[in-house]
Amino acid sequence: MSSLLIALLSFAGYIAAYRFYGRFIGSKIFKLNSANIAPSVELHDKKDFVPTSREILFGHHFTSIAGLGPIVGPAIAIIWGWLPAVLWVVFGSILMGGVHDLGSLILSMRHKGGSLGDVASVLISPRVRNIVLIIMFLTNLMVMAVFTLIVAILFNMYPSAVIPIWMEVPVALLLGYIIYKKNASPMVWSIGALVLLYALIIVGVHFPVQMPEFIGLNPLVIWAVILLVYAYVASILPVTTLLQPRDYINGHQLFAALILLLAGVFALNPEMAAPVVDTAPDGAPAMFPFLFLVIACGAISGFHTLVSGGTTSKQCSSETDALSIGYGGMLLEGALAILVIIAVGAGIGLGFTTGSGDFLTGSNAFSAHYSSWASASGLGAKLKAFVEGSANLMSGYGIPNNISVTIMGVFIVSFAATTLDSSARIQRYIVSEFAKFNRNKFFTRTHPATLIAIGVTALVCFHGGFTESALRKGALALWPLFGVTNQLLAALALFVITVYLHKKSIPVVITLLPAMFMTVITVWGAVYNIETFFNSGNLLLFFISLISLLIQVWIVYEAVLILKKKNSFLQEM
Repeated sequence: MSSLLIALLSFAGYIAAYRFYGRFIGSKIFKLNSANIAPSVELHDKKDFVPTSREILFGHHFTSIAGLGPIVGPAIAIIWGWLPAVLWVVFGSILMGGVHDLGSLILSMRHKGGSLGDVASVLISPRVRNIVLIIMFLTNLMVMAVFTLIVAILFNMYPSAVIPIWMEVPVALLLGYIIYKKNASPMVWSIGALVLLYALIIVGVHFPVQMPEFIGLNPLVIWAVILLVYAYVASILPVTTLLQPRDYINGHQLFAALILLLAGVFALNPEMAAPVVDTAPDGAPAMFPFLFLVIACGAISGFHTLVSGGTTSKQCSSETDALSIGYGGMLLEGALAILVIIAVGAGIGLGFTTGSGDFLTGSNAFSAHYSSWASASGLGAKLKAFVEGSANLMSGYGIPNNISVTIMGVFIVSFAATTLDSSARIQRYIVSEFAKFNRNKFFTRTHPATLIAIGVTALVCFHGGFTESALRKGALALWPLFGVTNQLLAALALFVITVYLHKKSIPVVITLLPAMFMTVITVWGAVYNIETFFNSGNLLLFFISLISLLIQVWIVYEAVLILKKKNSFLQEM
């Protein structure tokens, strides 16, 4: 099938969904009202709670929720065929992810910027507060540990990206100073910063930086340590100093990348080399439920509720801005996921060189890269498929391969690094909230809470020693749980939103049905994982999975009890 037709139909669907469904949800379901005082205004502290323009906050929110999620998920899930991946991304983001993200953001704003744990304790029961916070902490810990490893690997894979990525930090600091201290135009100066970033890409191509060994430490380990130190510093700075201006630049970088990829689709219109549907790829788990667990960002992801209630709700200056930031941001992430599917499903077909040096095209190129689940599911394979496919698309209008590869390398590293330090800030909020509820004033403070956030991540990454193998093993130790745990969090968030709507006497179908669907998917996946971990003798992951499943059942049961009190829809079931 024509990749251009897939892109056009998907994007037309997103535009229509935002115009009609999104605005309906905003006005009729969540009843967005600019007269409601936002926590960024009420609790303004010039550090975490800061009223922010919609354009700047959109850049932060999007780069934080996206990271590499809408890249790696679709790049794996396409092994089951491009059609299931496209359908889940389009309809999942419109009917589930967008509702989930907007609802999470609004509930947090209407509860003084509190997290899902705080909101759940008010709406469901104080008993669930600590349990939800623990699930949030665990989910975020997995993200921080893995993204520490991912960014370190990316720096090794794309040494030409090192200079532009690190130079983006002082550029963002300068941009923040110009915008907030000199009252300059954010749009003009941020576009100038983006132009400078792309100029630095040329510099990076000619002067790649390959980290050497130092005092016997592997380059990957050195990068990981540097990144954790950076995440600590970045997460304690006022949001106007680095977080907002950097993410504003990255927001522009996103639009530039989307335009570059879409221009390649228009220029070449490659046919999809991936199969339409493949229900039994070699070594892959069952399409159901794992398609819905592998593709999270791009369709629906529980991590988004951490961002919505962690940073975005504390900066959103008006409820009416939440529609474009929450619902619109989710649809844009879906659009990115569609282009990823095209890059790996059609772009690779334009030309792929195997490890043995054979140059393949069309379905042969796709089959060589996706010959089995093992070959497609590795980190290097996912990112290589996207970068090479994207470079092939960009060659359609004359961008040299080394430049296009670096552009995409900088793009994915920028988003991954953003997710890392945003996650560190969110983890600090979670630790502080947990300490506050348990009356421990010391760990509500910025530095002690951040030390816990970064220290636990470092412990997970390096508990086996400061070697490359120990880092890889440690960072990935809990990762097999992420798919189920992340979507479990999405299901819980949807149930909390449903309870909120129920208590306001607002129809709950648009949140209840997605909540029930995600609950079935996560229970199904959890049962599969429990059996797998037990049979493989991995007792740690077995017990964590079992406890998480029981917690989910308990919280959902508590929510259903509340809903059944007055809701005839549930009483009839």
